[in-house]
Amino acid sequence: MIFPQCELPANIRLAISDRSDGNLALHVEDDAVAVLKRRAHLLQQLPDANAIQWLQQVHGTKVIEAGLFDQQPTADAAFTQKAGQAVAILSADCLPVLFWAMDGSQVAAAHAGWRGLATGILRQVAATFAVPFSAYLAPAISQPYFEVGQEVKAVFLASSLSPQHRQAVLQAFTPAEQVGKYYADLYQLARAELTELGVVNVTGGNACTYSDIDAENQRFYSYRRASHQQQKDTGRIASLIWRV
Repeated sequence: MIFPQCELPANIRLAISDRSDGNLALHVEDDAVAVLKRRAHLLQQLPDANAIQWLQQVHGTKVIEAGLFDQQPTADAAFTQKAGQAVAILSADCLPVLFWAMDGSQVAAAHAGWRGLATGILRQVAATFAVPFSAYLAPAISQPYFEVGQEVKAVFLASSLSPQHRQAVLQAFTPAEQVGKYYADLYQLARAELTELGVVNVTGGNACTYSDIDAENQRFYSYRRASHQQQKDTGRIASLIWRV
C-alpha cells in the first residue's frame, strides 16, 4: 500500500494499492473469490476504515453517496460524510481524483478517464461539496504514453468553461508524430478544470501507470501497456480516501 504524503486535515486518510496488492477488479479475467479476498485484505490495511464503497465504473458522470448500496452501484464517483466509510476508484491508466473538504467534513473519489473528464465528472463531484475542498491526483498514464486522436481534443475544447480554461486545455495536448494524433496530459486537464472550479490546492500527479518501475518490476497495472504487449486485459489498482 502507498500512503501519499500531502497536507491533509487530521481526520482524512488516502491510500493507493499497487501490483503487489494484486488485481482488485471483478470485471477482468480473474477469479472472483480471489479478488474478494484481496479486497478484504485491503480493508484490513486501512487505518480506522470499516467499509469500502466499490463502483461499477462505466466512464460516465454519475455520482452516488457511498454506503447506501449492498452491491456495486453503476457510477464513476462517490462521496460520503460518514467516518470509516472509504470510497474507492479502480484504474489501470485512467485518472483517479480524490477529494476532501478542507474542514474534514466530507470526502469523495472520481474515476476520470478521458471520457468522464471531458464530460464533467469533476464538476459533478464538486457540486456535492458545500465548503471549500482540495484534490489529489492519483497514479494515471502520463502524457508521453497517452496518444489520442483529434476527436478527443475536440471534445475537451467543446466542454471548456471559459477562455482561460480553453487555453489550459490546448496546452495539455502536444502533437504526436502521426498527423491528427496528440499526446494528452490527463493531469494537466484535471488541474485546468479544478482550477476553473476554484480549487486552490491540487497535489499528486507525479506518477505514471505505464512507465513507473519499482525494484525492476512494473509498479502499477496499465491497460495501454498490456495492449501494446498484446495482452487481452490487465488488473486494476485502487485509490481510496476516507474520514476517521
